[in-house]
Amino acid sequence: MSDHSRPVTGYPAYPTTYPPQPQSTYFHVTPNPYYAPRPRATFVHRFFAFLIGCILLTGIIIFIIWLILRPQIPQFIIQTLTLTHFNLSSTSLVSGNWDVCFVARNPNSKITLYYDEIGAAVYYKSDSISETTVPPFVQGTRNESALKAMFASVNAYVDGSDGINEERGRGTLGFNLRMVTRVRFQAGSWWARRRILRVYCPGLSVRVNANGNNGSLVGGPKQCSVGL
Repeated sequence: MSDHSRPVTGYPAYPTTYPPQPQSTYFHVTPNPYYAPRPRATFVHRFFAFLIGCILLTGIIIFIIWLILRPQIPQFIIQTLTLTHFNLSSTSLVSGNWDVCFVARNPNSKITLYYDEIGAAVYYKSDSISETTVPPFVQGTRNESALKAMFASVNAYVDGSDGINEERGRGTLGFNLRMVTRVRFQAGSWWARRRILRVYCPGLSVRVNANGNNGSLVGGPKQCSVGL
């Protein structure tokens, strides 16, 4: 017979106390003072976050205004060009008068345009022959303004007099017109800063008479290219 008074072996012994008592010591990490947030660094981060937020907000406002107003640059069209008293000397000196009538169109339905004085110049190829100015004016919405520029040249030097004589012998002379002005866009209480407007009107062909002294624009009105 087996002896029931003997203890059972093969199993781990239970602790003498229950529940087990916690250890008297724990693993403790001392915080590193070098990793603590610095007040100066926090201020810089907040400042840049605020600055970026202001830039984004400004961009959103400008985009919304653009969607509402849809600003468009004005259009310029040369209507007529009259040449009188044209003369070319043997030393490539040009004299004459150019009278130009052109139209400025404001295609905007909500924006008024304020033009400063317009500076204009007439060219033969890349050589400037004469310069003039057009007084400042205001242009309302969906408006067309008829303007006039008068040029006078006395002995302006141009390079390539042979080319001018050849053109005049064929009965036509080609000129270019350039204009520069500062324009401001206004819609109600909203004002945009002044922008430089550049107008270029190339290939203005003038049919001259038999003497080559007088002539007028051929081919009808000419559309100019306009850029800010």
